[in-house]
Amino acid sequence: MKKLLATLAFSLTLTPLTSIASAPSTISSDEVSKTNPIVEKFSQLGLVVKDIKPSPILGLKELITDKGVMYASDSGQYLLQGTLIDIENRENLTEKALNGVRKEGVAKYADSMIVYKAPEEKHQITVFTDITCGYCRKLHRELEDYLDAGITVRYMAFPRGGVRSEGYTDLMNVWCADDQLKAMTDAKSGTDVADVQSCTAPVAEHYQLGQSFGINGTPAIIFDDGTLIPGYQPAAALKQRLEQMN
Repeated sequence: MKKLLATLAFSLTLTPLTSIASAPSTISSDEVSKTNPIVEKFSQLGLVVKDIKPSPILGLKELITDKGVMYASDSGQYLLQGTLIDIENRENLTEKALNGVRKEGVAKYADSMIVYKAPEEKHQITVFTDITCGYCRKLHRELEDYLDAGITVRYMAFPRGGVRSEGYTDLMNVWCADDQLKAMTDAKSGTDVADVQSCTAPVAEHYQLGQSFGINGTPAIIFDDGTLIPGYQPAAALKQRLEQMN
């Protein structure tokens, strides 16, 4: 869903500064799943609401959905999709909300990643990757540069064509291979990966998780604090950025 209703956007431009205020406390998970009208409204759009929190704008809720962070009126009648900026503090509040979601989500799937560990690990990154993506292949060709820089690379699957694509099947075969590291390298060099029958791997779950993180392309790099770096970054630049964060 690339474009959603944004009726509330115009009304927000007319909202006086006095309307910026603390909203009620976060709605419990039981309310999210059973009683909140926002959930029903969003389900009609094919969106799953996982959490509802107050936003800094009175009457506007911050929603964590399976397609990222969105905002809605209390009744769920109005939906706003976009980035909420705190101008005074120079802070992207939408990205800040997503950072926490990414950090928790990545931790949940740590055991299902394909990991290339740096011999002298100083940092680690999680990379949502596809097989045919050109910059994914470039990053993988330069894998030794990352490892030499002390950066462990942990791969999660993100088939850009969705779960019915050939890319999805390729990623399933990589994740189900006896030697995942070799299979990933072979696949990204253009070598066919052997089909694995009756294969079970969390590729669909990785893909859905990536969508909830706001990812729509690969490679997508996530730091330990949940920060998202969209696109390829050379090892030297990535190392510098990681060290500046510490």
